[in-house]
Amino acid sequence: MNRRDVLKLSFGAAAVAAPIGRARAQAELAEIRIGYQKNGVLVITRQQAALEAHFAPKGVAVKWLEFSSGPPMLEAMAAGSVDYGAVGDTPPIFAQSAGAAIVYAAGQPVTNGQGILVQHNSPIQSITDLKGKRVGFTRGSSAHNVVVQALEKAGLTYADITPVYLPPPDAGPAFGNGSIDAWAVWDPYLAIGEVRQNGRILANASEITKTNSFYIANRTFAKNQGTVLQHIIDVTTLTAAWAELHRDDVARSLSAVTGIPLDIQTIAANRSSFAVGPITSDIVATQQDVADRFFKLGLIPKPIVVRDALWKPVQS
Repeated sequence: MNRRDVLKLSFGAAAVAAPIGRARAQAELAEIRIGYQKNGVLVITRQQAALEAHFAPKGVAVKWLEFSSGPPMLEAMAAGSVDYGAVGDTPPIFAQSAGAAIVYAAGQPVTNGQGILVQHNSPIQSITDLKGKRVGFTRGSSAHNVVVQALEKAGLTYADITPVYLPPPDAGPAFGNGSIDAWAVWDPYLAIGEVRQNGRILANASEITKTNSFYIANRTFAKNQGTVLQHIIDVTTLTAAWAELHRDDVARSLSAVTGIPLDIQTIAANRSSFAVGPITSDIVATQQDVADRFFKLGLIPKPIVVRDALWKPVQS
């Protein structure tokens, strides 16, 4: 299916097949609220106004809401302020454990673009050297998972480090002034740390573990606006396919929307994976392993079953 085919999809045909209540809910939709960060497919989608082009003829507006990381985005989604957004692997685990009304709508394997930084002249040369050190990262973010699994792989425990929970805007200065010894983060902050803050990548996430990103939807939105949600995924998927083949344009788009310099976003774009697809059994198994690990460490209050939070599209 090409972009033109997707954009020609009609709400009307789907509404006929849907229950009357769901069709009424779709007719009343006036705005879709999209949560995004300073990277990824949704930034490109915003820059291209692809969702606006798709939904404007239906009288539906698109509102973009920027977040510094996944956890506050999912807090807003659980509160009903965001309908759809992209996050790493760990935020939905924390959210699901807390009983948040969210569902996994689509997946995206992450091959690179996140890792652990140390200062270029730091004596830290391996993950083992992090023992006793202050490691900064956002609690409940994908970086949290990278730290946990890196320690485990190196034969260390979570108690062997001093975790310093900081969002990226605060962790960057702390890394630059030496308040933390290492910083686990994702692009474009990873690239900023390398280029602007004299950072050295101690380990790439891809060397540590298999990671995924996710497109998450508010559960009520997914239930009442299933056709709309599928259209969002379709448009996002087409944008992702375009991005895989146009990385120079992607870098310019990312820079234009986020205000982050082009050289930084070029690094991020060239090592990013953009493909969007369904959540496979392998992705579910990987995500379940992360959830089980976090519960074992006492980082989430109760065990969860990831599969329980998968969105199940209504088949027309």
